[in-house]
Amino acid sequence: MQSTEKLKINLDKQMITSFKIYHMGNIKHLMLYVVLLTCLVGCKKGKEADYDDNFHPRIIDNNGVFTSPNRIIFQGQSAIYSGLAFSPKPIEKTKISWKVNNKEVSTDTTFTFAPVAGGEYEIKVEATYNGQTSTRISKVLVSPSTYTPKTFTNVAVAYLTENAVAASVDYATVTHIVYTGARVTPTGAVDFSKGNQAQNLDEQVARAHINKVPLLLGVTGTLSGIDGWSLYNNADFGSVISDPVKRVALATTIAQYVTDHKVDGVDILMTDLGNDDAAITNKNMQSIGPFLSLLRTALPTQLLTVSVTTNYLHWDYPVADFAKADWVNVHAYEDGVHVGPDAPRGQPSGFDFMVAGADIWKNKMPKEKIVIGIPAFGLRYNEINAAGNNLGWGSYDYMPFKDILSLDPNAHQKEMSDIKFGVYYNGIPLVDKKAAYIKSNGFKGAYLYAGDYDVKGANSLMGAIYKTLN
Repeated sequence: MQSTEKLKINLDKQMITSFKIYHMGNIKHLMLYVVLLTCLVGCKKGKEADYDDNFHPRIIDNNGVFTSPNRIIFQGQSAIYSGLAFSPKPIEKTKISWKVNNKEVSTDTTFTFAPVAGGEYEIKVEATYNGQTSTRISKVLVSPSTYTPKTFTNVAVAYLTENAVAASVDYATVTHIVYTGARVTPTGAVDFSKGNQAQNLDEQVARAHINKVPLLLGVTGTLSGIDGWSLYNNADFGSVISDPVKRVALATTIAQYVTDHKVDGVDILMTDLGNDDAAITNKNMQSIGPFLSLLRTALPTQLLTVSVTTNYLHWDYPVADFAKADWVNVHAYEDGVHVGPDAPRGQPSGFDFMVAGADIWKNKMPKEKIVIGIPAFGLRYNEINAAGNNLGWGSYDYMPFKDILSLDPNAHQKEMSDIKFGVYYNGIPLVDKKAAYIKSNGFKGAYLYAGDYDVKGANSLMGAIYKTLN
């Protein structure tokens, strides 16, 4: 038998001769020679012609199941990985391996992950050919169907704004979380967009439950900004619950959302009931009880809490109706003395003001149902007058504690930092003092507003609260 090289030379001669004889008269013969020559030269004896030793295997995601690398599901649901194509073909040439947390569970071309417990899982598929491997990875966060809440001595609540995410929380330093993910509009509709975005609420619920922490949905009206008060003279929430038809619809909407997303309960932020019209304020106040009753009926086993003020509104709250609530969060900070034209600069959320607010509410209801608020933000003066006082209504604002700490690394040990014309806030020594008072005087606990204004680690206000209370 001729060698490949000799055969090539002979074929070359034949092709030239054929070309001269036929002078392109029969192109079919020429093409036949070319094909034969290419096959003999390009193929290696004893090897497949489809793929060489350096071919890297591929995983083709036709259905986009790996397009989003993170999934959030509830225990009892499944994460399905299908529509994948693997090369080289035939598929027998490629070794496929599905792994859950690096443990092989399947060698099929598709995989269905059906978790039996909550937690965070890594789903990996590998395609191996000739010692080379391609990989695709997906993270699946599974919200457990049941969990046992952690034990505690006193409640330590991280009260989060609508902009918070799961990463905002150190679950080791809280017993409960409130996430304000439901904003009531004047029409009675509820804006859930912040919690629905990228499954924000579902992730918070999953991570809270994995860490044995109950999470409540905070229901609010339109808030003004960092300090969490309502806009002046705005009573969106109150106007809805004071309408019997809208009230029923609102309670139904909230209860269904809580059930669908496996949330542990509801906090209703009743700080936007005030109005310049006393009759409207009174009507709003008298509507809290019926609204609580509707929620309690719809959510008989979930937690139900109410957040209230220590200002002039405290006289009008229907305290008897609060028996339906598991506890009451008291906004015992921001004295109002240090804002406005010519107001003296100073600490708006001092120890004495907290004690006075706690006293107001302990005369209305058992201390064991009262959770006292502590701020995680400061009052900053941007302009002052000749007397050294605040200039006017637009000359001050608020700073989250984490922003204060970023500008003053020692801020956690103080109550005032020289930022602009001074920012006054609660540092760890004051927070420790407040938490010690709350515990020693038999109150249910404390909440931090807002938990996502805080930092993690040794300088955390929430960490200080938890350490003292528990």
